[in-house]
Amino acid sequence: MNNEPQQSDESLDASSLVQTAVSQHRAPLLRYATRLLRGDADRAQDVVQDTFVRLMAQPPEQVDGHVAEWLFTVCRNRVTDVLRKEGRMSLFAEGQVDRLIAAEPRPGAGLERAEQHAAVLKLIEQLPHNQQEVVRLKFQNGFSYQEISRITSLSVTNVGFILHTAIKRLRQEMIAQPE
Repeated sequence: MNNEPQQSDESLDASSLVQTAVSQHRAPLLRYATRLLRGDADRAQDVVQDTFVRLMAQPPEQVDGHVAEWLFTVCRNRVTDVLRKEGRMSLFAEGQVDRLIAAEPRPGAGLERAEQHAAVLKLIEQLPHNQQEVVRLKFQNGFSYQEISRITSLSVTNVGFILHTAIKRLRQEMIAQPE
């Protein structure tokens, strides 16, 4: 006789949903939360962990088909709660962004690409906060305008306008940079 409790198909589905979500979205969520928290990786880790805890409490059918949006929205809301609770927002310290960039580039062609990438990141940091967030959600995380709209609670039109304005400014700044 087997005395072990039987797991239902529903709990297996919930478990696999969370496991898949963690493996696919943990790193992008950490980057997103770290940037929103102005480089504080420890607080970002806490926020992301709390986000996944909330996912575990969520019925799978409520997030199925839009897990990434749900995770980024909950993460963003948790960051807002943390910042509101602390009552302050601190800016990136000089050089702090350089520590956030992940892998070292390969020599040669990779070095030139890394320099360009660093220059673009530096220019993104100079954008207003809302433009930074929309640019990062679009280009670092690959979200559509509709998904960004739901994550940020902005209209799709506003997301498009903010993104257009940010890209236009980035182009102007790149052209103006000395070779």
